[in-house]
Amino acid sequence: MKNLILLLFCLAATQSFAQTAEQFDGPAWKPPYNLSMDGWGIERFPIPIDFAPEIAYKGVEDIRFTKGWGDIKNPEYWSYAFAWCLDGSPIITTDSIVRNLNLYYDGLIARNIAKRNIPAAMVFKTRTTLKKVAPVGADNATFEGTISMLDYMGKKPMKLNVTVHLKKCGTKTILFHQLSPQAASSSVWKNLQSLWTNFACNE
Repeated sequence: MKNLILLLFCLAATQSFAQTAEQFDGPAWKPPYNLSMDGWGIERFPIPIDFAPEIAYKGVEDIRFTKGWGDIKNPEYWSYAFAWCLDGSPIITTDSIVRNLNLYYDGLIARNIAKRNIPAAMVFKTRTTLKKVAPVGADNATFEGTISMLDYMGKKPMKLNVTVHLKKCGTKTILFHQLSPQAASSSVWKNLQSLWTNFACNE
């Protein structure tokens, strides 16, 4: 009987989450900030994230892809940025960002294993290293580091350079991530930096 009750509860919770995800309209969502859309691929989805539900935030993920993001021969390959627009004022630390990025990319990779026919022996756990640095501009805090992960498109190990900006926008907390396998001196990073330089809260 207990097992039946637990099963019914899990099914109800899954259905409730699915309905919430279906109701979210990314293109119609109005962010509490200005973030450039010109020349960038855009995707938005709700948090909690379906492929990483262990990340205990509520809000919206707002992504900007470079034009060459999915082209392995393009210098912009895997270069993109995403903002987590989070409800309230969650406690953000170096350790929490590391944990959540590991969960995020492990979940993203797991979702692509079957559809891309990735051998089990190729899969490994994501490892993020991060340190707090001097705040950039009006950041409440800034973090820099690397993410060692499986490139599920190229089917090989990859290291992404990452910068994370923490900022408050009214009642929202913004975690803005810039990511690329390219070095910080590359033109790709100039484009990524411009996104954050021109970022502005509406509240």
